[in-house]
Amino acid sequence: MNQESIMVRCANCGTNNRIPEERLCEGPICGKCRAPLKVSSSPAIPVDVTDQTFSHEVLSFSGAVLVDCWAPWCGPCRMVAPVLEQLASEYAGRLKIAKLNVDENPITASQYGIQSIPTMLLFKNGNKVNSLVGALPKQEIERHLSTIL
Repeated sequence: MNQESIMVRCANCGTNNRIPEERLCEGPICGKCRAPLKVSSSPAIPVDVTDQTFSHEVLSFSGAVLVDCWAPWCGPCRMVAPVLEQLASEYAGRLKIAKLNVDENPITASQYGIQSIPTMLLFKNGNKVNSLVGALPKQEIERHLSTIL
């Protein structure tokens, strides 16, 4: 089995179901109770991306993605993190939020010219449409998100 798959817990019976990613859009059902499985293409929590996974997680994603370029030692980055977690939850199913540690992933950071952090890159259907620099308030981030949702 060489394909990527995800685990989805059935809301009806609690059974974990393994679903190949390419079949998520086919309306999967639980293997035990046959109830429809609720699968969101945009997770309710930020996902970590790396130089190796950036293409798959961001550029190949059909929809809106906010990529948070950050580093663990950055105070403003730590201030923005809870806001992004809240946005990931509120916009689940409509927006994917990804986190790119620029210290550990210099190739992608360099490709997108990240010179200051936090920087948030906004993508729509794999194309970069905007970038935001600095620790912005939630309302300001949402204003920019409204242009890609």
